[in-house]
Amino acid sequence: MEATVPTPHPAHWTVGEVAALTRVSVRTLHHYDSVGLLRPSGRSEGNYRQYTAADLARLWRILAYRDLGFSLAEIAGLLDAGGAGELAALRTQAALLRTQAEQVHRRLAQVEVFIRAAERGEGVPIMTNDDIKQVFGGFDPETYEPEVQERWGDTDAYRQSRARTARYTKADWEAVRAEMDAVTAAYVALLDAGTPPDSPAAQAVAARHHAHIDTRYYDAPPAMMRGLAQMWVQDERFTRTIDRARSGLAAYQSAAVTAWADAQERPQP
Repeated sequence: MEATVPTPHPAHWTVGEVAALTRVSVRTLHHYDSVGLLRPSGRSEGNYRQYTAADLARLWRILAYRDLGFSLAEIAGLLDAGGAGELAALRTQAALLRTQAEQVHRRLAQVEVFIRAAERGEGVPIMTNDDIKQVFGGFDPETYEPEVQERWGDTDAYRQSRARTARYTKADWEAVRAEMDAVTAAYVALLDAGTPPDSPAAQAVAARHHAHIDTRYYDAPPAMMRGLAQMWVQDERFTRTIDRARSGLAAYQSAAVTAWADAQERPQP
């Protein structure tokens, strides 16, 4: 016999009823309660704690932020901030979902290209400079290569980046662009909402920005991220390129990443 979902009281739900209705495990709900993220605010006639409609609305927001990769501590900061801070985070979510939808369409198109190549017995093509220019909207990596080698050619970061990117296929570069597009969309949403760059929402985006560079290119400790952040605003070429997405974006993301780097190096209590 198929299990039936219990019919809850119209204003209050037990932990078991919430688990059945939302597909969130009782264990997870208990964990959220224990860390103070989601504590049932209602009471039964026997004085047992129960969830209210407001609690379920908070749970929905928690799950939405979890899907975006926020940690529980970051989610708590967003929810506690409320008002403009949470509105900015919701706008960020909308921007990221739009970017993710575009990313899915790009990846599907690339997979179909690979399928056709496999059907013809061809291998996966390695990216050429022309391919990279197409993926990144006209950017040619050779344009800055002499300066890059002069400034960073003897560094471990440069060698590591060259080794990693040399193996990238067109699909890899598409994924790299999609990740950075999502980060940029998040920054833009926060900037448009007037969210401070040192806010929990902006710090979460800066953390994802760091993860993108650290994973895709080279090991990027906080000191290096701080150096990159300075370069975005001190070198007008970087500023001009970043500000194509939104005027003032280079300064905003520079401030956000600098605040993130400072927080990573701050002694923990």
